[in-house]
Amino acid sequence: MSNMVLHPANKRGHANHGWLNAKHSFSFANFYDADKVHFGALRVLNDDEIAPGRGFGTHSHDNMEIVTIPLEGILEHQDSMGNKAIIKHNEIQMMSAGTGIQHSEYNKLSDGFLRLLQIWVFPKVRNITPRYDQMELNPIERKNKLQIVASPLETSDGGIKLNQDAWFVMGSFDKNWETDYQVHLKTNGVYAFLIDGEVEINGQLLQKRDALGIWDTEKLTIKSNSDAELLLIEVPMTF
Repeated sequence: MSNMVLHPANKRGHANHGWLNAKHSFSFANFYDADKVHFGALRVLNDDEIAPGRGFGTHSHDNMEIVTIPLEGILEHQDSMGNKAIIKHNEIQMMSAGTGIQHSEYNKLSDGFLRLLQIWVFPKVRNITPRYDQMELNPIERKNKLQIVASPLETSDGGIKLNQDAWFVMGSFDKNWETDYQVHLKTNGVYAFLIDGEVEINGQLLQKRDALGIWDTEKLTIKSNSDAELLLIEVPMTF
């Protein structure tokens, strides 16, 4: 018997700093909800809108897998490993913070907003040497199908590599499309975050920015009630 938890979009934490309009699926900064500290190894899912030319100054992270998915605009990144990068829509960025990393990230545009998802996952192995990577994603590979965009280090399925037994999967569906997602490990759960549209997952209706956590199941059955964009984050439930 599977278990599930629904996280409606309008129940997320919200912080509007003027330059940053952020929605938090899990407890973050000044938002705390005892029922939303993490979902298994998934610790943070922030839905950020960053004003033109603004961003996060240099700050530190350690022992966290940090994945950034731009939805609109251009992200400018710089870190203590010497990386300077530009990340756009249809690209994905990953940092294994490991023993410690400093970085900054800004909206490179002077005339448009940057909208992105930033996701933190607890690592499988702590205190590793920090690592940075980014990868271009082919949107054709997720049109009415599921595209692996991040996956464990030892896999060769095309995703950017994570220091965790976790998979990030994206799909872009036409209305009335149906598909299944097979969970890779029986000890994993899946956090489904609907970027846009309306879908049903295992019979539960989701609308734009709603999320559904499911565990103790072998598969997810997905049906799109409209054109839809979906992100699935499969993570260990214990770690």
